[in-house]
Amino acid sequence: MTKEMEFFIFLMEQYACYKNTTADKVLRQLDELKLTDYVFNMYEMYHTEALENAYKDIDKVIESKSK
Repeated sequence: MTKEMEFFIFLMEQYACYKNTTADKVLRQLDELKLTDYVFNMYEMYHTEALENAYKDIDKVIESKSK
C-alpha cells in the first residue's frame, strides 16, 4: 500500500470522526460528488498541514459541489 493510500484512509477515518459519521459514508459522499480523486491527490498539501486544515478544505469543496 502506498503512503498516499495509507494517509487517505487515515484522513477519511479522522474526517469521519470530525463529522460524527463513518468513513464509508464520507467516501460515498465524495464518490457521489466526484471528489474522491481530488481529496486523494491533495496528499502533498494535506499531510504537511494540520488535519483541521484538510477538514476545512474538504468541507469547502463538498459545499461548493453540493450547490
